[in-house]
Amino acid sequence: MLPWKRLLRPLAALVLTAAVATLPAAGTAQAATAPSSGWNDYSCKPSAAHPRPVVLVHGTLGNSVDNWVGLAPYLTSRGYCVFSLDYGQLDGVPLFHGLGPIDRSAAQLSVFVDRVLSATGAAEADLVGHSQGGMMPRYYLKFLGGAAKVNALVGIAPDNHGTNLSGLTNLLPYFPGAEDLLEATTPGLADQIVGSAFLTKLNAGGDTVPGVRYTVIASQYDEVVTPWRSQYLSGSDVRNVLLQDLCPLDLSEHLAIGLLDRIAFHEVANALDPAHATASTCASVFS
Repeated sequence: MLPWKRLLRPLAALVLTAAVATLPAAGTAQAATAPSSGWNDYSCKPSAAHPRPVVLVHGTLGNSVDNWVGLAPYLTSRGYCVFSLDYGQLDGVPLFHGLGPIDRSAAQLSVFVDRVLSATGAAEADLVGHSQGGMMPRYYLKFLGGAAKVNALVGIAPDNHGTNLSGLTNLLPYFPGAEDLLEATTPGLADQIVGSAFLTKLNAGGDTVPGVRYTVIASQYDEVVTPWRSQYLSGSDVRNVLLQDLCPLDLSEHLAIGLLDRIAFHEVANALDPAHATASTCASVFS
C-alpha cells in the first residue's frame, strides 16, 4: 500500500471527528440528570437506565487518561458511571503503561473492579478495553473470578489471539537474544506475540466463559493487531463487529478506533445497552 494511503486513514478519522466536534452529543440533554459529573467520580451511583458501572481498560503504552479522552466523556454524557485504571506499570517508566506481565495486570484489574463495585454498590460491572485492554480482562474473567462480577466485555481492536505486527515478530528469531530481552524488559509486549505462553494458556479450552457477553469491534485497517481477523472470538454470547461493515467510509486504524471513532463509540454503547441498541452507520458520527 502506498504511504500516503496509510496517512489518510488516521487523517480521515480525525476529519470525521472534527466534523462533529462542535455539535452537542446526543446525551447532552441528559447531562443535568446524569449521575456523574465526570469519569472516575466515586460518588457516582448507577441509574436504573444504566445499572452497571463501566470500567475502561487502556491499551499497551496507554494510561487511564489519554486512552479515554474520547470515549469516557461520550459515555458519561449518556448517564453512565465510568471509571478507568492504570495497570502494567514498569519502574521508572511514567505515563506509558501496559508493559508488565499481563497476568499481573489482570490481578490489578481485579482489585480495581472490586473498588468500583464497592463504591457504586453495583453487583456487576461492564468492561470496555482497547487493544491489550480488550484482551487482558479475559484472563481476569477466566482465572481470577471475574466472571461473577462482570456482565459484558467489549474489546476495541483487542489482540485476543496475539499479533505478528504485520510480520515483524517473525524476524525476532534472526536476532539472537532479542526474544529474551523483550521478555525481560517488557514482558507485557512479549505476552502479546502470537504463540506466547500467556496466550496459549488464555485461549486453551475456549475463548469465552459462561455468563459474560462479549463484543469485539475491529477494523480491517488495523496495522498493530494483525491479522485483524485474529481479534475475533469464538464461543457462546459473542458478537464480532467489523467497523467497515457498519460504515465502509470509516478508515480508522488501531489507534483511531479507540481514541476518537464515534462509530465505534456508538457500537460500544449498543453493546452496553443492547435492549436499546440502534443501528451503527456512517451517520453515527453525529450521534
